[in-house]
Amino acid sequence: MKRRDFSLAAAGLTALHLPLLANAQTKAAAKTAQAPAAAPAPKPPVEGTDYLSLDKRIPTEVGTGKVEVIEFFWYNCPHCNAFEPAFEAWVKAVPKDVVVKRVPVRFRDDFEPQQRMYYVLEALNLIDKLHVKMFNAIHMEHQKLNSFEELSAWAQTNGIPAQKFADTFNSFGVAAKAKRAYQLQEQFKVQGVPALGIAGRFYSDGGLAGNMERVLQVTDYLINEVRKGR
Repeated sequence: MKRRDFSLAAAGLTALHLPLLANAQTKAAAKTAQAPAAAPAPKPPVEGTDYLSLDKRIPTEVGTGKVEVIEFFWYNCPHCNAFEPAFEAWVKAVPKDVVVKRVPVRFRDDFEPQQRMYYVLEALNLIDKLHVKMFNAIHMEHQKLNSFEELSAWAQTNGIPAQKFADTFNSFGVAAKAKRAYQLQEQFKVQGVPALGIAGRFYSDGGLAGNMERVLQVTDYLINEVRKGR
């Protein structure tokens, strides 16, 4: 989802039409295919096309010999929701020298409640339990979870007491992390979500690489380049 086009209405239409387009393309391909063909080898990523090198390196929060990968996302984004299973599988398979973190974006002020929501889950050690459930509540159950009140009610139905949620949501730690998330978003010049930042030096998203599967391939390539001392 591009930064300039993140209204919920546009997102809903995009999510609706993508499966229809995919089905049409699949049927057309089935009619013309005569025999299965070997998939072509992925092309080497091209700087300026598949990814961007940042003008100024951003300090990472990992130790020497580690490579930091940041996923920029927004809970209301249908593309982030669709990318989550593939990204989670990729995360589980990365080598030990790769450190992955998620950063919720704030393209408008009204993004901040969801931004803080992620850090509430992180502070309460509930990312594994409720991160995907939050996506499902919005995109599968069509719940509106944009305000503190809506998020608090959802949190209570998922076992977080109201006072504990409020205290954590309004805590200095969560506010500081939300502020830092915004700074990272601006430093990486995030133009849409989902997007990935690699080693504080590179940026890629679906608009650049063409799709998020390609972005993961580009990320693997850049991780190896960082390892080689690029």
